[in-house]
Amino acid sequence: MKLAMVSDSLANLPLDDMLQLAAANGIGGIEFNTGNWSTAPHFDLDALLASDAARSEFRDKLKRHDLELVALNCNGNQLHPVYGPEHDKVVRDTIRLTELFGLRTVVLMSGLPAANATDQVPNWITSSWPEENQANLRWQWEERLLPYWRDLVSFAGEHGIEKLAIEMHGHQLVFSPDTLMRLRAEIGDMVCANLDPSHLMWMGADAIQSVDYLGDAIGHVHGKDTFINAPVAATRTLLENGSLASAKPRAWTHAAIGVGHDLSWWTSFCYRLAMNGYDGWISIEHEDATLSRNEGIMRAVNVLESAMIFEPPDYQVQQIS
Repeated sequence: MKLAMVSDSLANLPLDDMLQLAAANGIGGIEFNTGNWSTAPHFDLDALLASDAARSEFRDKLKRHDLELVALNCNGNQLHPVYGPEHDKVVRDTIRLTELFGLRTVVLMSGLPAANATDQVPNWITSSWPEENQANLRWQWEERLLPYWRDLVSFAGEHGIEKLAIEMHGHQLVFSPDTLMRLRAEIGDMVCANLDPSHLMWMGADAIQSVDYLGDAIGHVHGKDTFINAPVAATRTLLENGSLASAKPRAWTHAAIGVGHDLSWWTSFCYRLAMNGYDGWISIEHEDATLSRNEGIMRAVNVLESAMIFEPPDYQVQQIS
């Protein structure tokens, strides 16, 4: 495995300073946000698409800090009934640029449509009742999600992409390992998971057991933790819709690795990834409202350097007979 960082973790810094701090913390690669639900402060998607010289200069900056370009991330909602086409353009431009950079993985989300053809607001259906929810959910999958993803996989294949790694996130139609595998079964193996355990934590799934369930469908991994604020969750539930700006009033909050789950948990998570054949990047994503970016990243690196498996196995059973 190799240790990376999502570029927006240090969105407050200019590109060169971000690269320098990442390298100083022992990080080996950067996953760059390209737009949509990111202002992409370190990345000019249009300029990099248009110019081979700009791409060469960008790669040279990374090389000077001994960093690799890991993947491009275009998280957003390309199925939004109003601004979906704008997000879809960023997704497809990101795919085009991924090919030009010689990469094979794009990180994104599934998208979330409205509940029917006339609604203008995305609708995340999380309750089985009333019965109209079932009809709306079927419409979302059959009329919006599946046609879009069939076309997107065809487009991505034309540009040499091997993995469209979906981050399973709340307020997305693919939000769980179960829904990820359902989409993969319908569309094909290019659809895979960007396994960010922090989202599964607050939704009540078991992220370690999810590694076994997903198996070789894991195409990318994010390193992010979730802190459950038990006294608040006791009366608020984990269906949290308060501000992300402060952890104190929330039932849960994204946290630096090691805050929500200890080294033992992260060691088990990484060991389970290795058991299932994952030998790729784990990309730290800092979204902790209590710790500084620098401290959060340092804490994450300290935990992951102990938890991750960096070398291939070489054990062999001795032949004694």
